[in-house]
Amino acid sequence: MPLQLADLEKEYEIIRLGGSPDVKQHLADMGFHVGAKVMVVSRSGSSVIVSIKGVRVAVGKELANKIFV
Repeated sequence: MPLQLADLEKEYEIIRLGGSPDVKQHLADMGFHVGAKVMVVSRSGSSVIVSIKGVRVAVGKELANKIFV
């Protein structure tokens, strides 16, 4: 399922990244890799706040829909 639909405060493993090669590279630059553990901390407007590798990162809903857990 896309990260956008994940339950709050539950840890998931990234199984796939979607989008163009540029989008995948952008996600990788932010720490999103297949096999990485990620948790949705909160949702606010058009953003999703996630915790990955001990860091909180805000991603837009469009990008969150390209991260599959």
